[in-house]
Amino acid sequence: MTTIESPITLTHYILNSQQDHPEASGDFTILFHAFEIASKYVSSQVRAAGILDLYGAHGSSNTSGDQVKKLDVLANEAFKVSLSRCKKVSVMASEEDTDVIILSNGGNYVAVFDPLDGSSNIDVNISIGTIFGIYKRLDVSKPPSIQDVLQPGVNLVAGGYTMYGSATTLVFTTGQGVQGFILDPSSGEFVLTHPNIKIKPKHSIYSINEGNAMYWLEPTKKYVDSIKFPQAPKKPYSHRYVGSMVADVHRTLIYGGIFMYPGDKNSKNGKLRLLYEANPMAMVMEQAGGKATTGTQRILEIQPTEVHQRVSVYLGSKEDVEELEAFYKADSSK
Repeated sequence: MTTIESPITLTHYILNSQQDHPEASGDFTILFHAFEIASKYVSSQVRAAGILDLYGAHGSSNTSGDQVKKLDVLANEAFKVSLSRCKKVSVMASEEDTDVIILSNGGNYVAVFDPLDGSSNIDVNISIGTIFGIYKRLDVSKPPSIQDVLQPGVNLVAGGYTMYGSATTLVFTTGQGVQGFILDPSSGEFVLTHPNIKIKPKHSIYSINEGNAMYWLEPTKKYVDSIKFPQAPKKPYSHRYVGSMVADVHRTLIYGGIFMYPGDKNSKNGKLRLLYEANPMAMVMEQAGGKATTGTQRILEIQPTEVHQRVSVYLGSKEDVEELEAFYKADSSK
């Protein structure tokens, strides 16, 4: 008789992981389920956006100065409502909100998120996504505050993203490797499809906005030139750039290579936000065996000073990132 193995759902995975920690209260499981619920809801709205007239601008701007799309607003509300209802979160920070959100009846966790990354691609049906991170509060004996949010990435207890593309993909880490799940539309469950993801140590794909080349700093310019015009017998790298961090980082994670959104002459610290974009992605990349740096500093070790702080980002395959770092080291020694 042929034995058919049942797929491992996200619910099964989280509950089984909880059993590995006898001291666990179950609060994290409930909190993560809140992220799952919101991700499913946003996925359904993204797929029906054209029918429900959810394309187009909302008429406002967010903390980054970007024009807010209708789906940005919907996604932001979905995650805030789901997280507040689970009653395990005391402080939230979102790209779409200027100030942190304090919940008086919350628990011992902090949630940070970009509810809909890559929203400039919404109207043209290109992959977009949610990026999230989870911290524990610094001191539960004190009232929740902005200080609970301003923690370095090394304090993250979980980080990941949900990508809304040809399939809805949830990738996350709790510090014990990286797991990838795909939403099964027939059952409505996230199913484990990519267990223990590991990034290649090196791969010939680079991802960066070449339209900003005239503004790049010298280390970035020299590194990119070195992989575009290598000395024989090396072959040039291929360029792939979507313009949605979730999509570009996911491809980098699965195929290998390097993703770059650096600071430049126009934006000293780049445009990506440390707390809810760079840190969760850096955690995922490191747990998969890769690296994440500003060029001179490990991203996860940066002490945030403000909620919407920007940071230069280079992440991906370990050897590729180290080659990039070598150009920064050489530049600093001049």
